Amino acid sequence: MSVLSLRYVALGDSSGVGVGARQGGYVEHLFQRLRRTRTGVGLLNLAVSGATSATVLSGQLPRALRSSPHLVTLGVGINDLWRGVTPEQFESHFDSLARGLVSTGAAVVVSNLPDMSLAPVARLAANFLPLPLIAQRIGHFNAAVERVVARHGLIGVDLHTPSRVELPGSPDYFSADGFHPSDTGYVRMAEHFWPAVQRVSERIGEATRATG
Repeated sequence: MSVLSLRYVALGDSSGVGVGARQGGYVEHLFQRLRRTRTGVGLLNLAVSGATSATVLSGQLPRALRSSPHLVTLGVGINDLWRGVTPEQFESHFDSLARGLVSTGAAVVVSNLPDMSLAPVARLAANFLPLPLIAQRIGHFNAAVERVVARHGLIGVDLHTPSRVELPGSPDYFSADGFHPSDTGYVRMAEHFWPAVQRVSERIGEATRATG
């Protein structure tokens, strides 16, 4: 039986699953990049389409805690945004997730939310959720992520800033539903995660060699 030198556990929503694409979501792209740079990488992808911060906390976190991960990625919040979860509720859930994940000793990489007010689906929803309100809610959610990152020493990935350029500038970023990313969109997401993930991988590799 081969021994895994890097156990990667992913938590999150449909973007982790890869809904809307043929080649997987950003998690699969990160996993494949890790496999090209090192041996002994294993992936446990716990992401579920439609997940919110509350359902990740109740359904995915317990499995993650039992998996002895070296690396964790977490991307969640878009479904909270649309379903009326308050920023305070989101921060409470996100804080509990962070506290649990940090207790595993893993490196925890989390992302903020892209600017979904620029997504095609936002224009369709504008009658009941005006675009300025969507953007405002995203700002509150991202401020919550930033506070939790600082509080628990997580590794933060900024998806919001590049999304302000990528979403309006790339017609192929989204799949046909105008909500989920396309293959192109997921590749872009993985590219933003990769520098942080790569640094974690290199650090784990150095520690393994030092104790080997």
